[in-house]
Amino acid sequence: MTIDGIATPGKIIAVHLNYPSRAAQRGRTPSAPSYFLKPASSLAPSGGTLERPSGTELLAFEGEIALVIGEPARRVSPADGWSHVASVTAANDFGLYDLRAADKGSNVRSKGGDGFTPLGPELIPAASVDPAGLRVRTWVNGALVQEDSSDTLLFPFGQLVADLSQLMTLETGDVILTGTPAGSSVVVPGDVVEVEVDAPDAAGAPTSGHLVTTITAGTAPFGDFGTKPTTDDLQRIEAWGDRERAGLPELEPEPEPESAPEPGPAFELTLALRERLSSVGVATLSVALRNCGYHDVFIEGVHSNQPGRRLVGRAKTVRFVAFRPDLFERHGSGFNAQKRAFDTVEPGEVLVIEARGERGTGTVGDVLALRAQVRGAAGIVTDGGVRDAEAVAGFEIPVFSQGPHPSVLGRKHVPWETDVTITCGGAAVQPGDVIVGDGDGVIVIPPHLVEEVVAEAVAQEQEDAYVAEQVAAGASVDGLFPMNAEWKARYRAEVEGR
Repeated sequence: MTIDGIATPGKIIAVHLNYPSRAAQRGRTPSAPSYFLKPASSLAPSGGTLERPSGTELLAFEGEIALVIGEPARRVSPADGWSHVASVTAANDFGLYDLRAADKGSNVRSKGGDGFTPLGPELIPAASVDPAGLRVRTWVNGALVQEDSSDTLLFPFGQLVADLSQLMTLETGDVILTGTPAGSSVVVPGDVVEVEVDAPDAAGAPTSGHLVTTITAGTAPFGDFGTKPTTDDLQRIEAWGDRERAGLPELEPEPEPESAPEPGPAFELTLALRERLSSVGVATLSVALRNCGYHDVFIEGVHSNQPGRRLVGRAKTVRFVAFRPDLFERHGSGFNAQKRAFDTVEPGEVLVIEARGERGTGTVGDVLALRAQVRGAAGIVTDGGVRDAEAVAGFEIPVFSQGPHPSVLGRKHVPWETDVTITCGGAAVQPGDVIVGDGDGVIVIPPHLVEEVVAEAVAQEQEDAYVAEQVAAGASVDGLFPMNAEWKARYRAEVEGR
């Protein structure tokens, strides 16, 4: 089967955002490309019709440059990516905003309908054009509504091919839709949409010709056995491009407050709070945090060099980046970020080090650990290794790490910055976060949750202690662990009677 000379591809892969003009319209600029798949059954030739399904209102066009893969690509470099493109042509990535809620980001229904991916009509050989010299234009009922060129792309064509080929083989005939510029909007039955891709500065000014699609009205209603179309003002604004074109009134500006609200008191890790945190286990705190919706606050893979020691304090952060000779030359010597952190840590603070989980070198040794101890630090946590491990284990300061390693810092790391948000052992840590450690590991508690979490954890450990008493006295765990309603009533009666 072919469409305008294009063999039906095994895969149609579409890029979400790629033109700065579209990113500005959406209010977000991605740092890396992201994708979704469209079925081959969505392909359509030039000159056809596209049915807007009955009960929908927000059918939007997106004129795009389509890449057709020639030589299969698997784990190619960005520099070689373009050489695997056989040809380019025009595409229209139609989508129904009425069905976005049903997809939860997959675009299966909103962009996968029959005829939702017109391609063609002519192929432009990739070898005959500069990948940065292509232009895409879209017309609706003869009026130009989109125009942009490939030299503005956030992610050039070669990068897209290379990125996708890291995980999948791009096979001959596969199609990549490379994103749409600003100007995408809604079309209605009777509208005619045309898309052209050309290379105006190349020899002969090759062109795909106009890819023409006429919108028609569907009559078949959606059944009651699946999600039906739905929309709201947000989808209308995104589909049309702005509030005015969506026919929505301008928002009234919010009145200025008569006076700014007084800021609340700053969080303080008081001695009383430290003692309460020290009285409960990290395992219990993790349950309380999960109940608050925080699931990724455990610093994975670190263990204490002093079994039985607890750690409670507020985070002071240090970030290492991967070793590179020129970076280490500029940032690794002298009074670097690592030394500054250890030399300025305040009493009661915990030095938390992001080492990217790399344990193949030391990130703290005896001299710096001693400096932190002398300054009154509450502890050190690193998702890397520790040098001079036996000496450090003899200090009073607790140190949690991935274990000992004799190598110096410069084997794997460059000390980069302090007092910034980091990721240690898979957990985000901000300066001032509350850090608690024990034999089960280390957990991070956002300051605004400390009171709530510690109260719940203390109550839970009291219940756990009661359960342990009953088990020690011979009670069965059935209905007791966890406590059912009968046991909870007995517990409350006994606790209140004490």
